[in-house]
Amino acid sequence: MPSRSTFTTTAAASGVPSAHRPSRLYREGITAGLVGGAVIAIWFLMLDTLAGRPLYTPSVLGSALFMGREGLVTLRDAPVSLGMVAAFSCVHWLVFATIGSGAAWLLALAERIPSLGLGVLFVFLIVVFEFGFLGAAVFFSEVMFYYLSWQAVLFGNFLAAVAMGAYLWWRHPSLALHRITGTFFSPEEQDE
Repeated sequence: MPSRSTFTTTAAASGVPSAHRPSRLYREGITAGLVGGAVIAIWFLMLDTLAGRPLYTPSVLGSALFMGREGLVTLRDAPVSLGMVAAFSCVHWLVFATIGSGAAWLLALAERIPSLGLGVLFVFLIVVFEFGFLGAAVFFSEVMFYYLSWQAVLFGNFLAAVAMGAYLWWRHPSLALHRITGTFFSPEEQDE
């Protein structure tokens, strides 16, 4: 079994740029996912706390996910279930880490193909979050909207997507936005 230093030396000798190594991409993706997950978790914690029911949203989402529509029927006045909060939180962080990994992979692709630029990242994040939300809404139907404001969910998804995109943009300074035309270029293309 090769040692860690052998792998690092082999990867460096293979000509694979540091930004494109799988370990860095996964680390960046998971971190981006944790950033997005934290933003949306804090958003709903604030909303729930202001409404006088801290952790209500993850309790409702956990009940919907693990008990189906029947689990939602009696939730309006039910106390927050810490078991459902914990179970949903595990799924929440796993999904965000997966989305972040996909976003990091797309950004590495954009670094290899500069014409893709940051646009591919932002489109990916917005599409994944909003279509994911719409898919869940269709699955759980109007019962879910009885408990959660769709505006709050959409805005929370938007905040998470922006936070993840900002983190990844910060981590990939070789991509820059050309402000006049609104197109994305690598630094080498900007000098031409």
